[in-house]
Amino acid sequence: MDRLALMGSTLSFLAGFALSVQALRARVHGNSTAILWANLCGFVFQTVWLYQRGQLAGRCPLTSLFDVLVFLGWSVALLYLLAGATYRLSLLGVFTSPLVFLLHCVALLMPLPELSKPLSPVNPWLEMHAAVSVVAYGAFALAGVAGATLLVQERQLKTRKLHSFFYHFPPIHDLAAANRRLVYIGFLLLTVGLLAGLSRGIAHIGLLRVVSVGIWLLYGFLCVALGSRRISPQRAAWLAAGAFLVLLLTVWAVQIVSKV
Repeated sequence: MDRLALMGSTLSFLAGFALSVQALRARVHGNSTAILWANLCGFVFQTVWLYQRGQLAGRCPLTSLFDVLVFLGWSVALLYLLAGATYRLSLLGVFTSPLVFLLHCVALLMPLPELSKPLSPVNPWLEMHAAVSVVAYGAFALAGVAGATLLVQERQLKTRKLHSFFYHFPPIHDLAAANRRLVYIGFLLLTVGLLAGLSRGIAHIGLLRVVSVGIWLLYGFLCVALGSRRISPQRAAWLAAGAFLVLLLTVWAVQIVSKV
């Protein structure tokens, strides 16, 4: 299997990245529609590649860190496209293409693992656990993007050096609400995935179980903190961004350990 579709997806998100930079430098947001189309093309190429990968594997294409990174990028792009037009067509949305492009670049630096169809029947609960969990990670990634955007906007206000693109961002209140909703959505999806995995398939894998529960507890704490409104939007933004970084490092560590 070659990487043609994946390269097409990566180039599409690179185009979205370039259009994002152009929009910021031009101090206008009229290129947001073009960014949307670039991301849509990238998503289509991603879907084609993952479908081909799944056909070769005979299961959900989440067999290695390479696959996880691409699937995570697909999840981010999917949630971006499903988001409301206000989100997609604002400059908040321009940070999606750089994030997916970066995930693809990290994946492409790795060798493409060989695939072989499983000898035993595929466990649907395990497949559901893997797929839903990674889509939840996509929601957490976008929550981190919303949080980072909020922090950038807040710094602009504190320094009183307002760039023109500042006026095209949603208000801080809306960014805080987006961050909160995305964390809630991700936590709900992660709960569904965790229940599917613990009920059938991964209950015997101690490390994976501990890591999954640990991530669930981390975001559960964040949900409680957000729901109680006892933390400021700025601190919530830092927590959302930091939690996603922890998630990425954890996924990477689990993949490394599982190969030892």
